[in-house]
This record gives sequence, structure tokens and C-alpha cells, in this order.
Amino acid sequence: MKDVIIIGAGPCGLSAAIECQRQGLSSLIIEKNFIVHSIFLYPTNMQFFSTTELLEIGNVPFTSPNEKPFRHEALVYYRRAAQQYGLEIAAYEEALKVEPQEDGSFSVHTSNLRGEQQVHSAANVVIATGYFDQPNLIGIPGEELPKVTHYFGEAHPYTGMKVTVIGGSNSAVDAALELMRVGASVDMVYRGDSISDNIKPWVRPIFESMVKKDKITLHLQSRVTEITVDSVIITSKDGSKTTLDNDFVLALTGFRPSRVLLTSAGVAMDDDMDKPTFHPETMESDIPGIYVAGVIASGRNANEVFIESGRGHGKLIADHIVSKQMAGVREMGH
Repeated sequence: MKDVIIIGAGPCGLSAAIECQRQGLSSLIIEKNFIVHSIFLYPTNMQFFSTTELLEIGNVPFTSPNEKPFRHEALVYYRRAAQQYGLEIAAYEEALKVEPQEDGSFSVHTSNLRGEQQVHSAANVVIATGYFDQPNLIGIPGEELPKVTHYFGEAHPYTGMKVTVIGGSNSAVDAALELMRVGASVDMVYRGDSISDNIKPWVRPIFESMVKKDKITLHLQSRVTEITVDSVIITSKDGSKTTLDNDFVLALTGFRPSRVLLTSAGVAMDDDMDKPTFHPETMESDIPGIYVAGVIASGRNANEVFIESGRGHGKLIADHIVSKQMAGVREMGH
């Protein structure tokens, strides 16, 4: 029986495990893929919005020659932080459900790569499963075609191809620029009047100049309403339709967290935002002993919680678990 089981080995899950360890709590991290899988899924050449110190966990210094580090540096950093603390991580083991027990503890049912089912027990469970599991589907004909993807790794495979990028956020702008650089013909389709206000300030002028030079074709106030094997159909705000020749579609429409583990444990959701009920000072849900850390604590707006804010959740959780243990000891002393 562990003091804490943490589900998810992203930066916020690792931070929670480190904080628990520093307070003398035993922990196990269960991760269905591998350590910081979400960062691994970022585009190969991605540069973070945050500076290195805002990504640090467990007082392990993150050194980089760049003011804002790149994806590959973050992968090295989080591996090193986990190794430095000797965290116990069950990788490639998927948590299927969290079952409250009569004594107030929890059983976490898992399945590993070989399909073997296991049950782990803990006094507390932290759900830190991130949000890269479920892309926001658009719900249009042709979205299931093999030429459509919700993840952008790198531009090289799209050299010389006609690519439509759906979205207007940082990920869409970065992808459009990289695609242009490898000689892809790029159409970018976004429903807003302009691209997002949150575009990295050092990227926006480059993007805008490429649109001006017709290196990227930007369709604002427009939606892709159908995808066929060799085209996409765009509908603009006034209802007029345009058909574009197309080889690939990058639907960079964001992601949302999976709520399966929370609901299996009986955690109540706030309906409209799909948000778990929890106490912001302790991160404990309405089920005593079940905590949330990182982006799973946000509603549909996954932008509410980043690594820099989510990494602080672990300390709140560890402090609260220790204070509950102390209270239990005091009660037994009476």
C-alpha cells in the first residue's frame, strides 16, 4: 500500500511525486505511455513560451543556452529530474479505473503492454493525466480520412504537398511556417476575424509578412466543412463555398482531458465546463483522498493550466496529505 499513486508522468505528475517524496510519502507513478509523453508529442522543433525557470520542478535547475528552451531540452531535463529523485514509474501501464475501498483507500486497476491486469493500492490518488489524449474533433464529413491528423510532428513529410492547416493558435501558426519552409503549399483556415491574440510575439510578425507575400494563404472567418480524398471544402461567414485541391489536413483544433478516471472514482463534474469539483487550496476533489494536478483541473479551456502553474499543485497536495496524516496520528493519541 503506497501513500500516494500518481496517474500520469507529465511535468505536473512528476512534480507531485517529487513533492510527496520530499515530505516522506511513498509514491508510485502509473503512466500509460512514457515519461512526459505530452512534450514528446510536441512538434520536433518547438520552442516553449516559458523561460526555463518556469518549467523547473523539485528545485532541479533547468539550464539552457536559450532564454526559452526547446522541446528536446525539456525531454532531457524531465528525464534527469525523475532520475535524480529516483521516482518509481510504471511506464506503459494504463490506469483503467480508480475504485474507492471501504477503509477509505483506493484500488487502481491497470493493464500493461502485455495485456496483464494489475491492481495497485494507495491511501491517496493524484490524477495528473494531462490533455493530449482526446483531440477536439470538428465533426465534419471526411475527418476520419487517413490524410487528416490532429498532431503535427515536423514538416519534412509534407515537402511539396498541398496542406490545409485548420486553426489559428500558436500550434497552427508554427506548423504553417514550418510547412512553408519545406516547400509545401499552405492554406490556413480559421473561424476568427484574425489569428489568436496569444501568438508568440517573436513569431507573429514573421507569419504576417509571409501571408502578405502570399507564401501562406490565410482564410479568416471560414471553416472547413468537408474533407474529400483530394480536396477540402471551405465555407466562409457569408455561406459561400470554396473547394481547394488538397493532399493533407492538419486539424490543429486543440485537445481536451479525458475524464474517465475521475468519473470512475465518483468525482463530481461541473457540467458546463466539464471541470472536476476540487478545493483550489489543496487540489482535493469532493472524494476525500482523490486529488487533481495539472491541466485535468481545468475545464474545456485547457489553456487555464500550464506547466508553470500546474507544477505547483504537487506541493499543495503533499502538504495536505501530510497534514491529514498528522491529524490522524493526533486523533489516535487521544
